Amino acid sequence: MNTQIVVMAAGMGSRFGGLKQLEPFGKNGETLLDFSLYDAKEAGFDSVVIIIKKEIENEFRNVCGKRLEKLMNVEYAFQEKDMLPVGFDVPKDRIKPWGTGHAIICAEKKITSPFAVINADDYYGKEAYRLIHKQLIKSDDMCMVGYKLRNTLTENGTVCRGVCEAKNGFLKAITEHTDLDINTPLSPDTIVSMNLWGLTPDIIPLLKKEFVKFLENNIDNPKAEFYLPSAINNIMNSENKPVRVLETNEQWYGITYKEDTDFVKQAINNFIKHGKYNKF
Repeated sequence: MNTQIVVMAAGMGSRFGGLKQLEPFGKNGETLLDFSLYDAKEAGFDSVVIIIKKEIENEFRNVCGKRLEKLMNVEYAFQEKDMLPVGFDVPKDRIKPWGTGHAIICAEKKITSPFAVINADDYYGKEAYRLIHKQLIKSDDMCMVGYKLRNTLTENGTVCRGVCEAKNGFLKAITEHTDLDINTPLSPDTIVSMNLWGLTPDIIPLLKKEFVKFLENNIDNPKAEFYLPSAINNIMNSENKPVRVLETNEQWYGITYKEDTDFVKQAINNFIKHGKYNKF
């Protein structure tokens, strides 16, 4: 069975202050996405679809795209704020695209097999890819890798996390929290989503239906985002589709803020030093 990685890389990194998906972490300019796709290929994934904004295509291809194409088959999809269903127009004050759920809809024509969704600027760990690939080839149930909250926070500010309620290995509810930090009253063992989802192509028509509902209520809100976790939560309940939660103790690394960069680079370099990435 073929399996794909779908990479969400269209975000502009407003809190980071630039194109964080192109930030170098390896000694030869490798980005976090280089290490993610190395792990994904090792786990058994065959190809990748990278979702970007058209305006950064040339820069993305030149900085890391050509290198990634040597690792596995790469295709591109584009996410733009004017990619809307019939009957909706972009408000004049809308600056950015419509969020992670919208990104998957924009990649519809490129998604042809069971796939895992990742963020371009996140490091998920090798076990996470093994867990989700194993599940994708075993069942067509939706699934997600759940991280312990303590393994996903930064000392440099607040973060957005989908807080999960699970029972007997299945997701019961997921609630988006947009202002979590190291002082949160939530238990450090709380399971959260880091947008590592396992899905099949038949999720896309359902996402489209949810996106229409979202636009009907939020078209005039310039900052509203169609979050993938929230959309999946709605689909799980309305369509009675189960979502398996694959818990991991992996440490997640990401660069929400510019100040996170040195800490993540140190972690990546330690992995290289200890032979985790022999190629780099």
